[in-house]
Amino acid sequence: MSDIVLPYNYKPRFYQLPAWKYMQGTEEGKRAACVWHRRAGKDLFGINVVSVKAQERVGTYWHLLPTYKQGRAIVWNGSTRDGRQFLDHFHPDLVAAKNNTEMRVTFQNGSHYQVVGTDDVNSLVGTNPIGCIFSEYSLHDPAAWNYLRPILKENGGWALFIYTARGHNHGYELIEMAKGNTKWFSQILVAGSAGTKRSDNTPVFSDEDIDEERRSGMPEEMVQQEYFCSFDASMVGAYYGSQMRLAESDGRIMDYIPHDPRISVDTFWDLGMDDTTSIWFAQFLNNEVRIIDYYENSGEGLAHYVKMLRGQIDDGSHRLQYLYGRHYGPHDLEVRDLSGNGQSRRELMKSLGVKFNIVKKHEVVDGIEAVRSLIPRCFFSMKNCARGVEALRTYRKQYDEKRKTFLDHPLHDWSSNGADAFRMMAMGHKESRRDSSPYSRQQTAVDDHDYLMA
Repeated sequence: MSDIVLPYNYKPRFYQLPAWKYMQGTEEGKRAACVWHRRAGKDLFGINVVSVKAQERVGTYWHLLPTYKQGRAIVWNGSTRDGRQFLDHFHPDLVAAKNNTEMRVTFQNGSHYQVVGTDDVNSLVGTNPIGCIFSEYSLHDPAAWNYLRPILKENGGWALFIYTARGHNHGYELIEMAKGNTKWFSQILVAGSAGTKRSDNTPVFSDEDIDEERRSGMPEEMVQQEYFCSFDASMVGAYYGSQMRLAESDGRIMDYIPHDPRISVDTFWDLGMDDTTSIWFAQFLNNEVRIIDYYENSGEGLAHYVKMLRGQIDDGSHRLQYLYGRHYGPHDLEVRDLSGNGQSRRELMKSLGVKFNIVKKHEVVDGIEAVRSLIPRCFFSMKNCARGVEALRTYRKQYDEKRKTFLDHPLHDWSSNGADAFRMMAMGHKESRRDSSPYSRQQTAVDDHDYLMA
């Protein structure tokens, strides 16, 4: 044991040394944002950081990927170019056990290393990691970091964010913040040499290698993201990337849009089958759509959302002031709950005081086109809609890793819920404009009901 040298059979590449020295520092080394190009050795670097840290302080260390499936494929079963398994960089004399099912390594000193997917943020509740690697952070559910941040602050833990660029999303905001924060380490590494400072380059790919990728059909947006770590291009495969970038450049993504009490508020819902409910709040004035609020939650019954509409949920909102117009929901609200009293969710919500307008069943592709047409009319309030805006920026096509091509249907991840609810807005508003007949508006947050008065 006394002859063990860490890291084990690993030497950081020269361009990784600044990050390595920072993470191994004794005084600092708590927060690092590393935007590195494709094949720059991100996950192997992270594993070797843990290999040292886990022996210095006993505790739980997480290697987080956007999904559980990615965690198993990329990290747990990952290997180097010469075929060596990533996990073999944990010294065998220090490993007590490996649990393949839970993707967890237990060390002799009592520390644990585990590969985790943030596609189920609620599963993270109740844990206390002291070190976290966010691999491909720009594709993560941003709620995961918001959940883990106070835990790491309280226990003195560290976080390493290591990823490539994916447009102006939370990954962009993180690296921009880190650049100007003395308590953070930040680094951007690009491939090739064209148009960049030599200190930011690595020798992993030459300019000729990158040009060959272009000739082979790689979209320029992907080249800019994967090799030059450019945040200026929209996320490749994102359905609303160009529309949201235009909204940003036009100044329509604003810090705050106040609620106008003279205009009714319409809501647009997605009651997801995965138990997540997402709701957009909008005010329509002539050709202008003011997106003033967004709410998302899971693990709650429908009565919770009725209270939320009334402003009875303590989340800092002022929804009690809203004068509601129409509430729009998907067609599956009509499906009856066979496990309960046989009521549909629409009937149950009506009994609680909320009357839904059902958006007709439609093809997802038609809804996506309707959203693309609606966004240019929208103004977004980031104070109340940050997560919803992030969902619209991130919502993207499924990518086929084997065929190296995008499929013609959406990827189902954390962003799907907010994007689906916005699709209800685009299609519901489109239907209501066709219907010129007058309709009554609810005069309070919800209709009076015995349940609500209890």
